[in-house]
Amino acid sequence: MTNSSLTPETVLIYSCGETIGDGLFKLPFLIDLRARFPEAKITWLAGLGPSMYAKVLAPVVKDLLDEVIEHAGIGDDLGALLPWAPRPLEGRQFDLVIDTQMTLRRSLNARRIRHTRFISPAAGFLLSDAKPKGNAKPDRHLLKALTFLADLAAPPSSAPPAFDPVAPDYKALAAELLPDGPTYIGIAPGAGDTVKVWPEANFLAVAKEQVAKGRTPVFFAGPEEAAKVPAWRAAVPEALFPEWDRSDSRPDLKGPVLVMALAGRLSAALANDSGSGHMLATGGAPLVSLFSKHDPAKYAPSAARLTIVDSKEYGGKDPELIPVGNVVAAVEGTIGLN
Repeated sequence: MTNSSLTPETVLIYSCGETIGDGLFKLPFLIDLRARFPEAKITWLAGLGPSMYAKVLAPVVKDLLDEVIEHAGIGDDLGALLPWAPRPLEGRQFDLVIDTQMTLRRSLNARRIRHTRFISPAAGFLLSDAKPKGNAKPDRHLLKALTFLADLAAPPSSAPPAFDPVAPDYKALAAELLPDGPTYIGIAPGAGDTVKVWPEANFLAVAKEQVAKGRTPVFFAGPEEAAKVPAWRAAVPEALFPEWDRSDSRPDLKGPVLVMALAGRLSAALANDSGSGHMLATGGAPLVSLFSKHDPAKYAPSAARLTIVDSKEYGGKDPELIPVGNVVAAVEGTIGLN
């Protein structure tokens, strides 16, 4: 630690793990951390599972994180809390540890990582070396709650640097796949959690409505939706499938970063509460996000312009409750703001 407790040289962030959607959802938090601690070595620790920061999102976070540790086995072992149990991470020491989750046993495990300063929201900040003033509490939105923890660690940067998650070669490829001219509308019908999926026929209806208005639907389909692509092509022959119709010379450029690059070419996009939705939001697409199972007040993506359509406003958590006409109107409103 340097001469101020606010300028740690080593920072560890503890989480349980990240899917692609989780990783993109937390990306503004990583950007904020790097702005607060520009010279620190920042380690991201996925205590209980994988982190996409070590996999497909590694190119996105390479300038934000210095180290990613996943599958660490730190969090649920009550035996590891015994005084004679070995310290986690072979006794490595960190100036600052920020625990980003709320489960007490996991926080107790994370607190055994050697540290100078430990910040955790668990049990009303009982274990935390820095505590909120007065009656201040973390925001319901999880990203704002993470920022709340960062504020306990150090003041925000007065001039946070600009950060672009999409490298120039991906942007060049996106411009080749979706050239200037048409008005492109992104359509992402999938989701890892199928109970959050609006009916496929409804997405196709929205896509056809865009064709009728002279726009070009652009479908985004992950590996889970690969078998459905032929049917989508047949239903909307005017649509583009840029991830699937590749004749360019850069087959190495693919995956979430390509989706984010393509998002920058869109006038609007429609997605479930899903990883694809977070990719489109991170890439800059004005987004209509369909919520059902989860609460958008906690999980809404960080889109430059965001419209939420929530099934709970139509009677329940079943996404089928969301009317097609209301979604079409939301897309129209989003385009109209351009």
